[in-house]
Amino acid sequence: MTEELNFKAICNLTTKVMGLPTGSLSSKSRKRKLQSSRSIAAYIGLTEENINRYVIADVLDRDRSLTYHYEKAHKKNFKHCIVYRNTFTKIYKKYLEIDSKKEIFISGKHMKNYLLQNKVNESRKSDVKLEVKSGNAKCIIHTTYFDFSNQLKNISLALVKYHYTVKII
Repeated sequence: MTEELNFKAICNLTTKVMGLPTGSLSSKSRKRKLQSSRSIAAYIGLTEENINRYVIADVLDRDRSLTYHYEKAHKKNFKHCIVYRNTFTKIYKKYLEIDSKKEIFISGKHMKNYLLQNKVNESRKSDVKLEVKSGNAKCIIHTTYFDFSNQLKNISLALVKYHYTVKII
């Protein structure tokens, strides 16, 4: 997944677990339940998935500097605030449960063959290269600017059951 899609999935998981409306983490509301959920989603994205701060800030419709606050305040909030601790534990358990169900590839060659068999196409005249990583395995998919978004969609559909990232190189 791209970092943005990956973080949106974390946000959707967070809102689902907490019983919040989808997309509510990007609202300007300062309700405690929303604030805690927003902070926890950002913290998980930063520490577990190594998602860029700018991506997190963009999805949450906040300033990038707030991600530093979320990261720094986590330890203190977890230690002293029972609402935050319970919320974090609940969301993190669900995140680990879903994350542990996903598989990874052992070799890049196997992953590339799998992608090509599942409607991902490579272009001979490539303008864009997509680096797909799953565990320690990685492969490069060559595509054009015109077919770029289709190939990203095909990769995400093919690798639904896998833990992966896609980067444009």
